[in-house]
Amino acid sequence: MADSSDVPVAPPYDPSAEVVDLCRDLIRIDTSNYGDQEGPGERKAAEHVATLLDEVGIDSTLVEGTPGRTSLLARWGDESSGKPPILLHGHLDVVPAAAEDWQVHPFSGEVQDGYVWGRGAVDMKDFDAMLLSVIRARTRAGVLPDRPVVLAFTADEEAGGHHGAQVLVEQHPDWLADCTEAVGEVGGFSATVNGRRIYLIEAAEKGMAWMKLTARGRAGHGSMINGENAVTELAGAVARIGAHEWPIRLTPTMEVLLATVGELAGVEATPENAADLIEEFGSGARMLGAVIRNTANPTQLDAGYKVNVIPTEATAHVDGRFLPGFEDEFFATMRELCGPEIEWEFLSHQQPWETPYDGDLVAAMTRSLLAEDEDALVAPYLMSGGTDAKHFRKLGMRSYGFAPLRLPEDLDFTALFHGVDERVPTDSLEFGAKVMDRFLGEL
Repeated sequence: MADSSDVPVAPPYDPSAEVVDLCRDLIRIDTSNYGDQEGPGERKAAEHVATLLDEVGIDSTLVEGTPGRTSLLARWGDESSGKPPILLHGHLDVVPAAAEDWQVHPFSGEVQDGYVWGRGAVDMKDFDAMLLSVIRARTRAGVLPDRPVVLAFTADEEAGGHHGAQVLVEQHPDWLADCTEAVGEVGGFSATVNGRRIYLIEAAEKGMAWMKLTARGRAGHGSMINGENAVTELAGAVARIGAHEWPIRLTPTMEVLLATVGELAGVEATPENAADLIEEFGSGARMLGAVIRNTANPTQLDAGYKVNVIPTEATAHVDGRFLPGFEDEFFATMRELCGPEIEWEFLSHQQPWETPYDGDLVAAMTRSLLAEDEDALVAPYLMSGGTDAKHFRKLGMRSYGFAPLRLPEDLDFTALFHGVDERVPTDSLEFGAKVMDRFLGEL
């Protein structure tokens, strides 16, 4: 007869029990963010999250800097532990989606072919659902983290966080002031390199320079010669920006990741072979290729009102992203590419950040991943886009992105961010909830 101590003890709760349904329900709440004050806002989603927390006895507070642009704050965990709180944050808004382009309606939350489909499935209602599934399961079982936890579900992340995380930092710092560490989105997902899964933890982000460029000239008749054509001036600058090849620059985070890939490829990672090593990520190179250099992509053009009228003014929008430590180089290059006749203004200008890849939090993330996927590797990476971490880091927090997903090797995951037919595997959601549960158990 076996010793009773050898019999595995079932956990008192299932952290993944609700995650698929929670993700579907969140997707069904349209929180499209058009970048202005048009759209449904986030209040309905924030009220839904408040209800989910209230059902297990967790009080929350709704915060609005602008009517309808609603964020939620709550406290959870062991307040008597003497440890500083950790911030767990996820955003409630999503980018818009045109239903006619999708195989399924983007706000249906439909489950099909083993995936949850819909806008926000990977950015980032999946992570919101993981957190809520684990929090509700642990609270019902009376198994709280051995540390205070501040929960923030924010508005407006998809437009820079000015109506969400920025409001929390500037108007409600008392909720966040004692948090020393923060964990949010876009990290902990897997990529496969040479047959080996690597989980990428976000430890850095590029800075953001959303810019409006303006050229001014002399209005006139379209049939006449005009050497001060604003459209021509602007088009030249936009073409130069779009064609520019930015040099490779490696930050400490990417040096660690490329060294890991280099070991798998059997070569030493150097700046000279960095681009080749990035190609080992297959479709993931779309994103990772953008974090070994600064980037600037023209995204909008506006000029004129009639074919035979040369307008006085022409404008363009550019999405610029610069690496930590290379902001001065970025703007010097942009000044050269634009030329002296182009005026600038910032739609959003936010700083990059890079957190050292070390310490207890990194160790806890690594252990929790390997406990569920023991043959994998874990490494940091620098994210090409931006998250609410840019705002929360203003209060001195060490920040990481950790929304764990074990993904199929053939899934073009990075194409799903803001893409058509956004979807996440149901088993990846369940995996992520189990990893997050382990992680919270190590805090």
